[in-house]
Amino acid sequence: MSLSLRPGHAPVFSPLAQTQAFASADEAWFWTMAALTARRDGARISAGKGSVQRPCEPDDIIKCLDRLYRQRRIDLTHARILRIWGERGMAPCPRQPRERGDHSLWREALLRLEWPLRVKGIVAGASKNCHESADIIAFTGSSK
Repeated sequence: MSLSLRPGHAPVFSPLAQTQAFASADEAWFWTMAALTARRDGARISAGKGSVQRPCEPDDIIKCLDRLYRQRRIDLTHARILRIWGERGMAPCPRQPRERGDHSLWREALLRLEWPLRVKGIVAGASKNCHESADIIAFTGSSK
């Protein structure tokens, strides 16, 4: 799809059919942090210029995270851990004693972020961690 643009008009983004969703919330988060770090360091980020077309902008993922914070589904500690390890480009290792607490917060935050990203089409495929985030509640109702 190629449309010519007149000066001063907004760019036309590629249709969702031509974009590639992320395989996981982790992958989306690392991509977001890489883009935000590049932006902070002075890079000019423009949509549609990467080797892979994505169905969102980095700010879309940040907005999902912000919404979770406003809903009190995550707190500032989760956001801090996501930022620190996202800037490092790796997840905390649960086998390292000094990283176990960070890993727990990391998994919790990304499990909560995964659903809104799936709803928006940013993350695709079957959820690998569905059973980890589910709460099983015993049914104690009585029949009347």
